[in-house]
Amino acid sequence: MMFRKRNRRKVPGLNTTSTADISFMLLILFLVSSSMDLDQGIARQLPPIDKDREKQTEAMVNSRQLMKFQISKDNKVLLNGKDFKIGSVRAAVEKFVSSNGKGHIIQLQADRKSSYNTYFEVQNEIMAAYSALRNHRSMEEFGKAYDLCSVEQQQKISDEIPVRISEVYEIQAQENEGGGEQ
Repeated sequence: MMFRKRNRRKVPGLNTTSTADISFMLLILFLVSSSMDLDQGIARQLPPIDKDREKQTEAMVNSRQLMKFQISKDNKVLLNGKDFKIGSVRAAVEKFVSSNGKGHIIQLQADRKSSYNTYFEVQNEIMAAYSALRNHRSMEEFGKAYDLCSVEQQQKISDEIPVRISEVYEIQAQENEGGGEQ
């Protein structure tokens, strides 16, 4: 009997020269076509840290120049203790600021259990009121929108209509949160 030597077939290799090019093209496609989430938040300029906190004195505020917004834990908006609709905040703030001038203060207090969205909506309406007042004043004074004014013109309008918002934070004891030492 004769043994025959079998020829083994070789498996053909895959051509992978263009794989890297294709993967980079797909990567670029996904980066360009996907949307990035933008941070939500409210831009605020905080005052510098005062090292002499003990020297600070409390300022007396005329109650007629104070507009007090509160957001309850069930997301109800109150203006000076009475129920108020978020949609009416802008008009109320515009009227209040224009009638009280530079001496006004808008106080915003939110319960810790209120939602961020409600707080954000109220803040947004307050800032929209300031923006509308500044635009109206710049149209009267310079004949153009506030955003189109020069830096000096914007500073003049900002001095006439300052943003005076006081945010009140409730400080709760750690025992109430369940994290304090016993």
